[in-house]
Amino acid sequence: MSKRLLLLFLTFSILSYGREAIPPLPWARAEKENLPPGIPGRDYTPAVVPNGATADYRVVDGVKVFHLTAEPIIWEVAPGLTINTWGYNGSVPGPMIELSQGDRVRIYVTNKLPAPTSVHWHAVLIPCGMDGVAGVTQPAIPPGETFLYEFIFPNSGTFMYHPHFDSMTQEGMGLTGMILVHEREADPAKRPTRDFAIMLHEWSIKVGTAKPDTLKMDFNILTMNGKVMPATEPLVAELGDRVWIRYGNLSAMDHHPIHLHGYSFKIIGSDGGWAKDRSVLLPETTVLVPVGTAKVIEFLADNPGDWIFHCHMTHHTMNQMSNEFPNMVGMEIGDFDKRVRTLIPGYRTMGTTGMRDMTKTGLPIPKNSIPMLGYDGPFGQTVFGGMANILRVRAKTDNYRDPGPYFFPRGSIAAPATQGELQRDGIIPK
Repeated sequence: MSKRLLLLFLTFSILSYGREAIPPLPWARAEKENLPPGIPGRDYTPAVVPNGATADYRVVDGVKVFHLTAEPIIWEVAPGLTINTWGYNGSVPGPMIELSQGDRVRIYVTNKLPAPTSVHWHAVLIPCGMDGVAGVTQPAIPPGETFLYEFIFPNSGTFMYHPHFDSMTQEGMGLTGMILVHEREADPAKRPTRDFAIMLHEWSIKVGTAKPDTLKMDFNILTMNGKVMPATEPLVAELGDRVWIRYGNLSAMDHHPIHLHGYSFKIIGSDGGWAKDRSVLLPETTVLVPVGTAKVIEFLADNPGDWIFHCHMTHHTMNQMSNEFPNMVGMEIGDFDKRVRTLIPGYRTMGTTGMRDMTKTGLPIPKNSIPMLGYDGPFGQTVFGGMANILRVRAKTDNYRDPGPYFFPRGSIAAPATQGELQRDGIIPK
């Protein structure tokens, strides 16, 4: 082989090896395609944020422009509990940023906090200088300043945003938000019919106070989109709808196994991507959403009714109960109540058979607290609050308007057994 041919062979080999050794950047394809901004309705079906909102934007020279303001806010977790905390654009969680795959964005972040901050775009594949880690990829945003982030969202998926400066304090105070990036799909039949986004969070708020304690590692307020049941807005679906529910978890310490009654579903995605073959996925009724992750479930709405979905950590469906009261279950009180009534008329010892009787004490509780808040359903009071909500599935719906409690067909409700029924089946209660 001549020297010239050898040189050409070596040059070609080096170039070929170089192309294999350096893969394309995650956003290279999106940058090359340079798609116009995605349009809600045309390119994707907009998602719904119960108790929340979608971030406003404007289009400037083909770029979607958003503005987030991190600021102290006053937030009502539920009637009876209003807290002094931090949020984006006046809410906890902040407004959902909703986009199409390939959208280029400019996101302005204004800091009205008493401390520096930054914003990390959790699980989004972007240039390092836009990653939002104060001290590592950017200087922190000082109080009173506005920083600009600009990048392309290369992949569809379910992501989150939160500070990366003193995260324990700032995320713990409520600075969190969801990001939904839709695959561009012109055919509405190939999209989910209903798409919901829910941020899971936890707080430590001592009874009678209004400020979250971010130093605590045990939590007594567990929220969905910043609310506890019964303040959580129900999810509404129509029979035949293909429903997605996207959960994000930016709690400080706890994973949340979210259980849905009345349905099985498939876990089709996470903040890392989508299942390639959904036919091989196991049907589930509970999705574990670990700290710092997002999960997407899908099901066909085929079972009408009012279906609870909730964290199956049983303490996570109670409010402000952590380490606040002594264990009274099984306590033999004898004539204690009678004796105390001579000093306190109307006194009654509560909690000896569990938590339900404590929800209806009639006794005063500290101001700005909800330790006894439960859910009042059509059949009475439910010992249920905290990280919980209701999926209402109806034959016909009026968009996403709450249709109210389910009307049960005659004979379809569990009821006291009659003597005839007991005798028919040979049941003798003991």
